[in-house]
Amino acid sequence: MDVLSDVIATMRTGRPHSSRRDRSAPWGMRFEASDGAGFHVVLQGSAWLLPAEGEPVALGPGDVVFLAHGRGHALAADPDAPLEEVRLRPDGTWPEAPPRPSASPPRNLSDRLPSSPVHVYRLPSPRPPSAGAPTVLLCGAYQLDRARAHPLLSELPEVVHLPARDGTHRSLRAAVELLGSELEEPRPGSDAVVTSLLDTLLMYILRAWWQGERHDTAHPTGWSAALADPAVSAALRAVHGDPSRPWTVEELGALGGLSRAAFARRFTTLVGRPPLAYLTWWRMTTAGRLLRTDGTPLRLIARRAGYASEFAFAKAFKREYGVAPGQYRGRTS
Repeated sequence: MDVLSDVIATMRTGRPHSSRRDRSAPWGMRFEASDGAGFHVVLQGSAWLLPAEGEPVALGPGDVVFLAHGRGHALAADPDAPLEEVRLRPDGTWPEAPPRPSASPPRNLSDRLPSSPVHVYRLPSPRPPSAGAPTVLLCGAYQLDRARAHPLLSELPEVVHLPARDGTHRSLRAAVELLGSELEEPRPGSDAVVTSLLDTLLMYILRAWWQGERHDTAHPTGWSAALADPAVSAALRAVHGDPSRPWTVEELGALGGLSRAAFARRFTTLVGRPPLAYLTWWRMTTAGRLLRTDGTPLRLIARRAGYASEFAFAKAFKREYGVAPGQYRGRTS
């Protein structure tokens, strides 16, 4: 089981959306906080990403930025440009036409966006953006269930900046090019193609961050280290591949050739939970997704979560979510 794909599939809700935007200076767009995650790609020209706190980030052609936590931010031709409000629809789609900028936008970014701690991960970009050129952007959004946020996504920095550099992230660049082409000239089947490309783009962004974090950090920690650790990653693949199995710490440790004690220490340090605690958490997270997204009978969900009876499953589910499985399904249907 591919752990990264499994995590994304469980957290994702609804359909992702994207839009191509052409801008001529001066321009600026302000995005309010949301439950989803967003990305921006500069196809042509230049732009500045303005996080709620911290320094503006210069973006050039081919640069990709990913904002995992849905906090407010802005994108503009210049850090001092006036900002027009961009309000996405509840399903994440873009309005037909962007709203007009307000008559007297505040000049101070701290007055324009809600305050929140910001940590920026970015590779060094050798070129500053050129001023005054027309800018073509790809902007998109993913809807996420943050009530059960997986730690793999929770530990991402506020801003992931992936500058365009020759020979790097070729698969990501190819996905961006295909997505841009499909949005520029929609053809029969474009809805399905765009949705698939957006899912692919998200995977490539996360993979690029994970690989960069692993290679650029002398001692990677957290999920970057967990996915790179042979013993821990083997255990994670096993848990995600067969969560209903009554795994023991000894069995999971043996998959990576470690003793029970050594494996438990390493897993807990890197993942943030003891092995069996993570197994229980993942079972309940998977069960919640099944209750939320389809009409699978409760007895089958209980079996997939590793419980022999509906009663035992319902008791464990209520302990985790605070409500019975039937109530949870009713609230999210």
